[in-house]
Amino acid sequence: MNLIEELRWRGMLQDIMPGTEEQLLREMTSGYIGFDPTADSLHIGSMVQIILLLHLQKAGHKPLALVGGATGMIGDPTGKSDERNLLSDDELIRNQAGIQRQLEKYIDFSDTIPNSAEIVNNLSWFRDMDFIRFLRDIGKHITVNYMMSKDSVRKRIEGDTGISYTEFAYQLMQGYDYYWLYTQKGVKLQCGGSDQWGNILTGTELIRRKAGGEAFAFTCPLITKADGGKFGKTEKGNVWLDPEKTSPYQFYQFWLNASDDDAIKWIRIFTFLGREEIESLIADHQKDAGLRILQKRLAEEITAFVHGKDELASALSTSEKLFKGDGGITDFRSFSESELLTAMDGVPHYSLAMDKVSSGIDLVSLLAETGIFPSKGEARKTIQGGGVSVNREKVVDPSAPISTAQLIAGKYIVVQKGKKNYYLVKAE
Repeated sequence: MNLIEELRWRGMLQDIMPGTEEQLLREMTSGYIGFDPTADSLHIGSMVQIILLLHLQKAGHKPLALVGGATGMIGDPTGKSDERNLLSDDELIRNQAGIQRQLEKYIDFSDTIPNSAEIVNNLSWFRDMDFIRFLRDIGKHITVNYMMSKDSVRKRIEGDTGISYTEFAYQLMQGYDYYWLYTQKGVKLQCGGSDQWGNILTGTELIRRKAGGEAFAFTCPLITKADGGKFGKTEKGNVWLDPEKTSPYQFYQFWLNASDDDAIKWIRIFTFLGREEIESLIADHQKDAGLRILQKRLAEEITAFVHGKDELASALSTSEKLFKGDGGITDFRSFSESELLTAMDGVPHYSLAMDKVSSGIDLVSLLAETGIFPSKGEARKTIQGGGVSVNREKVVDPSAPISTAQLIAGKYIVVQKGKKNYYLVKAE
């Protein structure tokens, strides 16, 4: 399969300009994708773009990653209902550096191959451009009618908040990016999410009108979840590529918890497994979905790709300790402090004086004083009904003492209320 055929069967192709496939078959082609530095880390919503660049490189083409130092100062109105907050120079510099470090982990930038990847920053060509030159050299070639025909602009104009000239001009800046890369680096291809199709076409139109050249483009569909939820979002927010923002264990769990429908779609997009192997995995999964064969392989592949095999092994070890055969959580006392805090990240945390634990506080008092239960009466009733566990051991005696011998890593107690509600108590 050629690159376009590969992307098509993986479900990674939506829009494509006529002649793009022929261009890619004709010669090694330089293609780019833009990344706006809105944070100092990319999240999994950006993984599709990273993987697209890798597919491009694996097919023998040259990938360029554009970090939008200039456009990041403006903000892309695509998919936004309000104006984006403008970032300071220091924030932009920090974010650009963070994104560049991440991209260098995944794409081959070594000069030992003819199609080594390259990072460019559009601030380098916009920094010295004044307003008059911008209007004469860029704005002159694209009509307002053309710009207003784009969905991202029209929706904002028709909405309650409107659109500033700053964001209105974004597509001109992105279009000039393509023109500059075409004339200065011979770039003939731009890729991106389907929401960027209008901005990308502005670039090809500017190249046609200003340089008399021909440029190409394709986009991939926006990733969605089968349940209608936003891809890459959890109750805690974005799933980041930075392990300091989203731990490898949490990252692994996100993919492991994918629905069956999502796993079937995502394993094509987010892994580099071949077609035959993927189809075999899907067939095995459909024989017994309860084994979650597909989710496990998806989680392993993408976690190893993003965080490395060592962090995958750590995530698997933590998962094995947490989830045993009946789906319950095993004895937490075997956990180190870091493993426990990783596993309990996102659950409510409470504090209790160490001297109360040392003196053997009874369970009812612990539950009431920490606020896990609103009153001793409610705590007592739930305990007697078998609804409370301490460190995974069910307790039915409300007066049972909690002692230092039960502390995990010398300072923690895990309280479980019912089947799914966990609380971490720290004695200090």
